[in-house]
Amino acid sequence: MRTPKGDTGKRASKTSLIKFGAVVLIIITATLWLFCSIQFAVAGTSPNIPIPKVNFGVEDAKGPKDVAVTLQVLFLLTILSLAPALFIMLTSFTRIIIVLSFVRNALGTHQIPPSQVLVGLALFLTFFIMAPVWAQVNSKALQPYMSNKITYKVAFQKGCEPIRKFLFKQTREKDIALFVSLSRIPRPHGPSDVPTFVLIPAFIISELRTAFLMGFLIYIPFLVIDMVVASILLSMGMMMLPPMMVSLPLKLLLFVLIDGWHLTSRALVMGFK
Repeated sequence: MRTPKGDTGKRASKTSLIKFGAVVLIIITATLWLFCSIQFAVAGTSPNIPIPKVNFGVEDAKGPKDVAVTLQVLFLLTILSLAPALFIMLTSFTRIIIVLSFVRNALGTHQIPPSQVLVGLALFLTFFIMAPVWAQVNSKALQPYMSNKITYKVAFQKGCEPIRKFLFKQTREKDIALFVSLSRIPRPHGPSDVPTFVLIPAFIISELRTAFLMGFLIYIPFLVIDMVVASILLSMGMMMLPPMMVSLPLKLLLFVLIDGWHLTSRALVMGFK
């Protein structure tokens, strides 16, 4: 198949423009470099551009203290790498993002609101809910440790207390009993006897159950609207019209009239009080 002469001419002109632009860029760069070299040569100075130097070295530990410091650094790096997972699983974020996703799916708006908006809303609601817990950790553990009033072991224990209290408040006894039996540890006599490695998975599955229960309750009114609209369209003989096209505006109207985002946010926050 032959290429029209007009297209060939256009391609040739575009190639010429690209080559011309490249030549101009090279000439400008060379001119600037030459100008700077002349200026520094006349002034008798060299450009003062600091270049950082980074050294990585491994030395032999000279005592138990050096080994302890190394282990502390490795432990800190491990905690930092696990920080996103800890933030997601040990806070209210899991329940909030699941419920918000259920709201979007129940409305049937696909990617509206976008996932970034839902994640941002979940983050700020998490900050709002967890603020009292983090304030207690800061006042009881972090600030005394920064002031050299307590050791890091005592700071770690005092910092875990508000977090464990929050986890216990949102965790079902049934889930704690499950992981206590699976871990084959002695039966605890109180909250202080429950290890943290048992409390964390119990809290996670409790949050998942609560989030799915809230999502089910959110789905019911929108499911009723879909069923009613589908029945009306079927009775009118409009089988070629997708029910979603009619039910979607009705669901959006209902959600706006009842102030759905306000009610959802209030239910999420009050669920942790």
